[in-house]
Amino acid sequence: MSQIRITHFEPEHRDAIRNLNFEWLEKYFHVEEIDQQVLSNPEEVILAPGGQIFYAWYGDQIVGTVSLMKIQDQVFELTKMAVNEAFQGLGIGKLLMEHCLDYAKLQGIKQIIIYSNRRLERAVEMYRRFGFVEIDLGPVLYTRADIKMSLDIS
Repeated sequence: MSQIRITHFEPEHRDAIRNLNFEWLEKYFHVEEIDQQVLSNPEEVILAPGGQIFYAWYGDQIVGTVSLMKIQDQVFELTKMAVNEAFQGLGIGKLLMEHCLDYAKLQGIKQIIIYSNRRLERAVEMYRRFGFVEIDLGPVLYTRADIKMSLDIS
């Protein structure tokens, strides 16, 4: 774990969020129009409205990513979490989640929501371990989403 570090978005690494997410989306589902839009324009869609993108590095390689995307004041969506398949099982997702939650507390974010799919059992279980609870799915932007979870930050 000591060889893994988390950094914030840097323009020279902008393709990492797209490449890591396309990898898992194409394996388990498909890349939807909303994914294309967000992952091709992360500065405009995630960062400009007040969100943040984080990268997990193993040595000199970006092996994971996650984003907090602003939905409304003090409510953010944890989205675009991906870890390169060759590096899964090392706790990188957990480190990214811990970093997001620490960042959210420092920024005064009150609620984080996640859209996911029950087929991604390990991811959904990790969200539960961090205290996320299932809430009504409501209208969704992702056709693959069949579960919505929420965490109130105190």
